[in-house]
Amino acid sequence: MRKVLSGVVAVLLTGTSGYAADLYQPQVIEAPVQEAIIETSGWYLRGDAGWSYNKMRGAHFFQGSNATLRDFDSSSLKSGFTIGGGVGYQINDHFRADVTLDYMFKSKFNGSTTGGCGVAVACTSRDVASLNALSLLANAYVDIGKYGIVTPYVGAGIGGTYVNWGNLDNTSCETGNPANCDPTITHRGRKSWRFTYALMAGASVDVTCNLKADLGYRFRHVTKGEMFGYNLNGGPGYDKGFYSHEARAGLRYSFGGCETATYIPPAEIPIEQPVYK
Repeated sequence: MRKVLSGVVAVLLTGTSGYAADLYQPQVIEAPVQEAIIETSGWYLRGDAGWSYNKMRGAHFFQGSNATLRDFDSSSLKSGFTIGGGVGYQINDHFRADVTLDYMFKSKFNGSTTGGCGVAVACTSRDVASLNALSLLANAYVDIGKYGIVTPYVGAGIGGTYVNWGNLDNTSCETGNPANCDPTITHRGRKSWRFTYALMAGASVDVTCNLKADLGYRFRHVTKGEMFGYNLNGGPGYDKGFYSHEARAGLRYSFGGCETATYIPPAEIPIEQPVYK
């Protein structure tokens, strides 16, 4: 009897082991999820407006004859508004380049000289003119890094500026009696293209995924050129160029700045039922 019971138990244990081995456990496969791809390169448009503080480097003219070249005793160029736009390309996270066209509105020139004139031996002249300018520059920038929604940058540009001088009015009056004056002499203004370079620094702020506000500073150097023509033993005149310190604000619209979601469909997972043997 004892041997019979032992045989039954052994058979039962063998059947249970076979059942456990035959129970299939399917492998769990995780389906891929959506992935967001951020475009870091692409074309953009920009528009800017600003205020330009201008510093005249000086001016000179021929007096009496072409043998006598004389500097203005004083010369200054007033500040003015600027507006511009451009098109550019974001190369990668850190480098971009653009071409810009900027217009500087009329800025007033004031100058003076001393010497003899028709009404007295000691006279002081008052010279008044104005200029406007159009700059075409090719620029390159380094975006230093992204800090939240702010990206600081530095840049440089090179190109040319078309300087348009208006007519210069020269009035010489007795130094001790400013009411005693010669008739005003008008010199026709000159126009010319000048070599120009610029240095920039600032920061862009993300407004939306493809729109950035740009706040920055630009230093611009416009080189020397013709200023006004000859009239009544005076002229022609030449300016020695000018510097511009510009505070600028603008917007940049990027055509590839938003996230695009790439959808990967879930994999087909075969479902197998447990097999019992």
